[in-house]
Amino acid sequence: MTPFVFNTTPPIVSGAGSAARLGEIIKGRLGQRVLIVTDAGVAKAGLLDAALESLTAAEIGWAIFSEVVADPPEAVILKALEQAKTFGAEGVVGLGGGSSLDVAKLVALLARSGEPLSDIYGVGLAKGPRLPLALVPTTAGTGSEVTPISIVTTGASEKKGVVSPVILPDIAVLDADLTLKLPPHVTAATGVDAMVHAIEAYTSASANNNPLSRMLAMEALRLLGANIRTAVTDGDNRDARGKMLLGSLLAGQAFANSPVAAVHALAYPIGGHFHVPHGLSNALVLPHVLAFNAQAARAAYSELAPLAFPQLAEKGMAERCEGFIMGLANLSAELGLQQRLRDVKIPKDALAMLAADAMKQTRLLVNNPRPLREEDARAIYEKAW
Repeated sequence: MTPFVFNTTPPIVSGAGSAARLGEIIKGRLGQRVLIVTDAGVAKAGLLDAALESLTAAEIGWAIFSEVVADPPEAVILKALEQAKTFGAEGVVGLGGGSSLDVAKLVALLARSGEPLSDIYGVGLAKGPRLPLALVPTTAGTGSEVTPISIVTTGASEKKGVVSPVILPDIAVLDADLTLKLPPHVTAATGVDAMVHAIEAYTSASANNNPLSRMLAMEALRLLGANIRTAVTDGDNRDARGKMLLGSLLAGQAFANSPVAAVHALAYPIGGHFHVPHGLSNALVLPHVLAFNAQAARAAYSELAPLAFPQLAEKGMAERCEGFIMGLANLSAELGLQQRLRDVKIPKDALAMLAADAMKQTRLLVNNPRPLREEDARAIYEKAW
């Protein structure tokens, strides 16, 4: 058997209303003073209230940093870090979408280790130690609560990743109640993002692609495929919301150990330059990247196909593969997501720039099942335009 390493967050606490027990969950683990990292929308929606009451009841002091924005730039991370130091935080809680969780990871690291942020971009460069860290997602998409990855926007538009086991969180808390107010378009985009995580983890060319990651990716895709429509059209369905959160977490565990590839590599420049939400950026290029990969990943796609689309189970390999790619494209349209790059105001003369920038995502492209050159990236963007 090929050697592999599998890391994940211990423990995982899942259940509707679990955020209201946050104080009990983290007591004795994150210290007596915690910084809550979130965004203004989460705070305004009242999604922090139950957690804050719980912290107060547990006699844990807290402060809130609520200035996280999508695709967080370095300046936001450094501002949150300064607040953590001023407050004397002994632990960090990230409560929000993927951007809030990513910022929380880096604040926990930098507040304790003192490493310069500019020195830790890449794989395995962050050494720690860090402050204790608990993450509570409010979207079912990134799986950041179980990944050792944080994505930062550097300069005007480029995205870089900090990838290190040291930022793998100590505790993950899944509470479906926190996702009930999520708008349909956000539910759809983040759900597709989670599906991409599962697909790319299963087919990753990484040497650490392993049986545990593939098993988790399969169950994630089954849960996500079976519940995403209900979560989008009936947002108050707590059961569907809970299964989407679990599917997102399982996909996160999978790709944390068997990394994602070209879909993400091509999505990042779209978000970086044109501020398109990450999940939607993935959805826009997904079927075109899968079609490019099909000659190398046909068997794997055919294995995944009936998990997302059970009606494909009785088809042959080629039909399952083709049906999988078309099914994902049709699902995106059915969920109301924009279908073309032009629909999100990306001009055609920007495609060459996007292709050049995508090639900078070397840590992702090495995991693609089929080698992808700049001209291939340009052709994929052309098809998506």
